[in-house]
Amino acid sequence: MTTHDTTKLICLPYAGAGASFYRPWTALAGDPLDICADLPGVPYPLGTPGQLEHTATLCREAGAAVLTAEADIRDLRAVREAVTRAEDRFGRIDVAVNNAGIAAPSGKPVHEIDEDEWSLMIDVDLSGAWRVIREVGKAMSARRAGSIVNVASTAGLVGYRHFAGYVAAKHAVVGLTKAAALDYAPTKVRVNAVCPGSVRDDAQAEGRMLAEIARALDVPVHEHEKTFVEAQPMNALIEPEDVAAAIVFLASDDSRQITGSVLTVDGGFSIR
Repeated sequence: MTTHDTTKLICLPYAGAGASFYRPWTALAGDPLDICADLPGVPYPLGTPGQLEHTATLCREAGAAVLTAEADIRDLRAVREAVTRAEDRFGRIDVAVNNAGIAAPSGKPVHEIDEDEWSLMIDVDLSGAWRVIREVGKAMSARRAGSIVNVASTAGLVGYRHFAGYVAAKHAVVGLTKAAALDYAPTKVRVNAVCPGSVRDDAQAEGRMLAEIARALDVPVHEHEKTFVEAQPMNALIEPEDVAAAIVFLASDDSRQITGSVLTVDGGFSIR
């Protein structure tokens, strides 16, 4: 992996991303801005300030300068303020990673989803990514450099029963990625997406997303990893580090001719 300069990163984590997600960023000599906030209406805990600070400490120990913020991804002003803080601190943003996302409220057919549940899913998983791109895209275009990586899901490629909101939002993230890639291609700003499969919950970060998906599917918690593994062609869950490595590749100079692409990290799940 090669980089031509110190890279500044803006990362928007969800609960469960954790330290294992962020360690690979040090390969880019990156200075990350980590944003963390809980959301009402989501039936499981998201990233806590304590988890955020723990991750920041690990990044600092690896030699990175870290800026943290608590922000609601649904609030354009809050996103703008976080981006401005990062630009003031680091001078510029070279890479934006849209990793903020929720998998619930889910677990019901379309006609049982109420409007607030639908709006929450779309506002976080789709519109949150748009807000970040909106706030970093202008400066990146002016500098004629930058990489934006959107974390979608295999739900952005296939359908899942009783997850209509999540599936709709993640399919839209893939579409947003392709459209934004064309918008920014003339100014050499790249936009790509990663579609992870079933990612093991990071115990160190108290991750619960996979467990919450299992709960929504009425899969017993103590059996959920085994159940998901059985659906994987490679007979293994995806590790957070696997997803992080794919994102780092798309953020690095090694992918300088890649834009508008969708990279799956799903152990073959979506090709069945």
